Amino acid sequence: MGKAGEDAAAEYLQRKGFRMLERNYVFDHGEIDIIAADGKELVFVEVKLRRSGRFGTATEAITPSKQELLRRTAEGYVAERCLTNVSCRFDVIALQSVRGKLEITHLRDAFC
Repeated sequence: MGKAGEDAAAEYLQRKGFRMLERNYVFDHGEIDIIAADGKELVFVEVKLRRSGRFGTATEAITPSKQELLRRTAEGYVAERCLTNVSCRFDVIALQSVRGKLEITHLRDAFC
């Protein structure tokens, strides 16, 4: 289900005009599901999929420690590519399976 969720999130972002740069980027101990460009802005996207609300919502799974790991991983991406003066943000794509259909919620600038 994880890959299918990430594929659905990538397709959604492309329909919204985002340009895909990388998927499943790994740096140190962290991973960023999708890195995309929204105009001139670099967007690091965390994708969370839930089949039910039994263990909380998808967005509740992005704890402060997860946010910090995503920040450090994003810093690694920027440093490895020698990017300077680039505007960045963190978005979350929350996917919820409802009666066999994926509902997509896109949270822009979900955290700093």
